[in-house]
Amino acid sequence: MTAHFEASRAYPVEIGHAFDRTISHPLPELFRRRYGPLPPIKAVTGFTEPWSTVGQTRTIHLADGGTMLEELTEVDRPRRFAYRISEVAGAMKPLIAGLEGAWSFEAVGTGTRVTWSWDAEPASTASGYLMPVFGRLWAGYARQALENLEDLLLR
Repeated sequence: MTAHFEASRAYPVEIGHAFDRTISHPLPELFRRRYGPLPPIKAVTGFTEPWSTVGQTRTIHLADGGTMLEELTEVDRPRRFAYRISEVAGAMKPLIAGLEGAWSFEAVGTGTRVTWSWDAEPASTASGYLMPVFGRLWAGYARQALENLEDLLLR
C-alpha cells in the first residue's frame, strides 16, 4: 500500500520563476539539513545539467552514505515536474522500496503555491506499519526544504 505525503507553501514570486528555480537548483542546497533520522543530501552525480529532460537520471548521495537513483518522469512547465526514486540503498532501504515524487506550482493571489509530494512504496508489509511515523518525520524534512526554497526564490 502506497503512503502519500505532501507539504505546501506560498511564495510572493511569479509561477514561472518558482518552477525554473526549483527544478534547476542543486539538491544539496535545498536539502542541506538533517531532520531526525532523515539525512541531508550530500551530492548528486551521474547527470548532465540542466536537469530538465524527461528520462534523465541522476544518483543522489545522502550524508549517511545511502544512495538512490532519481529519474525525471514529467516536465510540464510551469505547473509540475515529477520523478521516480528507485535503487534505494543505505538506511532507508528497509523502509522504502521506491517512490513517485512531484513538485507542483499554482498561481495564488500575487504569488505561487509550491507543493512537494511523495507517494512512497513501503519495502515490506512490516515497514508499511511505520509509514505514519515516517510521514511525520517527512513533514518536518519537507518544512525545512520549503524554508530553504524561500531563500532561493527570493534571492
